[in-house]
Amino acid sequence: MENLPFQNEWTPLLKAELESPQMQALFGFLEKRRASGVEVYPPSDQVFAAFAQTPPQNVRVVILGQDPYHNVGQAHGLCFSVNSGTPVPPSLANIFRELRDDLGIGMPSHGNLGAWANQGVLLLNTVLTVEKNHAGSHQGKGWEQFTDRVIRLLSDGDRPLVFMLWGAQAQKKGQSIDRSKHCVLTSSHPSPLSAYRGFLGCRHFSKANDFLKSQGVAPIDWSLPELPKP
Repeated sequence: MENLPFQNEWTPLLKAELESPQMQALFGFLEKRRASGVEVYPPSDQVFAAFAQTPPQNVRVVILGQDPYHNVGQAHGLCFSVNSGTPVPPSLANIFRELRDDLGIGMPSHGNLGAWANQGVLLLNTVLTVEKNHAGSHQGKGWEQFTDRVIRLLSDGDRPLVFMLWGAQAQKKGQSIDRSKHCVLTSSHPSPLSAYRGFLGCRHFSKANDFLKSQGVAPIDWSLPELPKP
C-alpha cells in the first residue's frame, strides 16, 4: 500500500486523512495501476517526498504545483523539481529565469530543488501521482482532497506563511487560505504556454523574503548549491 514512508510531525496530522476510505481507495487504485504494468510517477517511495523533506514546523513558504512531471526520470516528489542530471523542464527554466530577473541569481546547473525544501519551502503538487506520458491522469482520484487538508492545516496554524499559487488550479485550491494572516502570491503558471501572462516579472521570490523578514523570520536562500553528479 502507498503510505507515508517516514515518521515525523506530519504523521499524526495526516493519519486520519490517510486512513480514510477515500484514501484507501486511492491507494488501491495506484497498486492496481502499477501491478498492471503502468508506469506511475514519481516512484512509490518518493510520492510523499515533500512531507519527508519539509516537516510542518519548518514550513515558511508553500509553492503549489499541479501534478508531477509525466516523462521518464523527472518526478521525484517535489513540485517543479527534477533529480540532478535530469534536463531542466521548460516550466522550471522559467522559474529560474524569474529568479535571475528578480534576485540576480545565476542559472543553476541542475533542477533539484531539495535545497529549498530543506529550508522550509513545501514543494507541493495538488495531485501527487501521474501516469507516464499522460498529464493529469490521476486528477479526480482523491489526491485533491488530501492536499486540500494539508493547505487547511497550514492555513490554520499560528505562524504566518507565504503561499505561491501559480496558475488557475493552484489559485482555486488557495481559496481556503486565511489571507488576513498569510501572504498569498498569485500569478499565471510558469509553463511556456502561460508564463508571459503574469509569471515572468511577478517578483514572488523577493516578495516572499520581504514578508518573512517583516515577520521576524529568516528569508529563503533561493540559490541552488552545486550537487555531485548522480
